[in-house]
Amino acid sequence: MACFLIPAGEAIVTTIVTKVIESKEKAALAETAENKAENSAAADRPLFSSRLKWLNNMLWGGSALLMFEHIWHGEVVPWFPFLTAAADPADTAEMLAEMSTVGVSMALAVTGVWAVMAAVSSVTAKHKADKDAEHTEEGTA
Repeated sequence: MACFLIPAGEAIVTTIVTKVIESKEKAALAETAENKAENSAAADRPLFSSRLKWLNNMLWGGSALLMFEHIWHGEVVPWFPFLTAAADPADTAEMLAEMSTVGVSMALAVTGVWAVMAAVSSVTAKHKADKDAEHTEEGTA
């Protein structure tokens, strides 16, 4: 009925957090631009804000698809109260229960998948940086 609202709410929060972190990362990169070695090492690593954008895309995309599905089934309408379940108190209780179970579990599942993706990306980037450092050391020796 309205389970898509929970991931959409998380998407709103993560979008704001992404913008804040992105501005802080840009400021930090500008400060380290003087030292080219640090800057190139930092440029090789994916920024955390770029990983958060992955989460945003997953949450916004999933929420949009679920909203479309709910519109298709007539559970979301273009007139007030927009959610058909909000018109009847009994249906509202059922809708809130669905949001607190299905909506929260979907948001947690998407966030969990993103966390695994981000961890794998970090390990891969670190491994690549270590290999590049080894090749650089071998070439100078």
